[in-house]
Amino acid sequence: MSTSAREEEPAPVPVRPGTLPLLLFASTLTVMAGSILAPVIQVIRGDLGVSGTAAGLIITTHSLSIAVTSPLAGWMLDRWGVRLPLAGGLVLYGLAGGAGLIVDSYPALIATRAVFGAGAALVFSGTTVALLSLYRGPAQDRAMGWRGTATSAGGVLWPLLAGAVGGISWHLPFGVYLVGVPLGIATALLLPRTRPASPGHARGSGPGAWAMLREHRLPLVWYALQFCGSLLLYALVVFLPERLAEVGVEDPLQVSFYTVGMSGAMSPIALAYASLRRRLAYSKLIRASLMLLTAAFLLLAVASNAPLLFLAPLLFGLGQGVFFPVTTVLIGEGVPAEVRGQATSLSGTATFAGQFASPLLIGPLIQATSNITGFRRPRSPWSSWRSPGRT
Repeated sequence: MSTSAREEEPAPVPVRPGTLPLLLFASTLTVMAGSILAPVIQVIRGDLGVSGTAAGLIITTHSLSIAVTSPLAGWMLDRWGVRLPLAGGLVLYGLAGGAGLIVDSYPALIATRAVFGAGAALVFSGTTVALLSLYRGPAQDRAMGWRGTATSAGGVLWPLLAGAVGGISWHLPFGVYLVGVPLGIATALLLPRTRPASPGHARGSGPGAWAMLREHRLPLVWYALQFCGSLLLYALVVFLPERLAEVGVEDPLQVSFYTVGMSGAMSPIALAYASLRRRLAYSKLIRASLMLLTAAFLLLAVASNAPLLFLAPLLFGLGQGVFFPVTTVLIGEGVPAEVRGQATSLSGTATFAGQFASPLLIGPLIQATSNITGFRRPRSPWSSWRSPGRT
């Protein structure tokens, strides 16, 4: 962070007991937004009679909605603070996500997923801005590490729950989204009241997203990397079930173990994040994470049995456990506090645009060739990456 950005940083507000657990719990909702449906996506595909790419859009339509609405979410966070926008986003997340309990047509399901994405945009940006604003220095590193642990735990528990109830009906996993409603109420009651970082920005005269990017160019690097990281993440989430079906793994609960393996592998890295950050520069952490992601996709392309395929999501989870905390902190540190909401929201745009684009870019490739070829191709974007030199 630049010296001027530090000087403009407002003093931290008192944090009530229970605020961090609340934010960590809410953070698990972003990772489950699409992954909770992965164990039942093949069942939905068969019941609704849609193609693999169309079924993938059920998982990723919310990602397009997040990408489109994230700049508005960032503006709301910068204008009104975190508490009310985050609380409203959690309630919308729960109600729109839970609508899948009663929806039984493909167009209606896609429509509810789009509305769901608007709530998820506020949850993603709101929890990130809250953690970056309420905690500083080593406390921030610890909070971000614990956030990684929380999201990985959510990535284990929520898909397992979805896999368990998905064997009864593919509608039931959508009911898990309803947890957002009580979390929204708790957020409104518990989160501290914060004011915008500058009075001028509170009146709506602050810089817009594009003006912010013209003044602060470095976050563009992290946005580009986050787009590619999410593209690969959802290539694995959406198309791993098809790859597993090739080796005889089709039961929703069994498929969920592979998704759980990826999320579970994030936990030890996330717990060690603060310690790793004290010892290693950001550039070294990112290089290591990219090597792990590349190795995961090489293994997906060459593995010939179910146990060997299980190693791929483990490697991918280790890489993700480092990659996203580092890029999130770098984005937050690279801009003044008064535009942190917009900077973080554009991170959501990049991340979820990559998720939405994944089945559209990788799906036709896999359908035209094979799962093996499709998983082998995405490794090239990482091979030529070079650190911008940030430490």
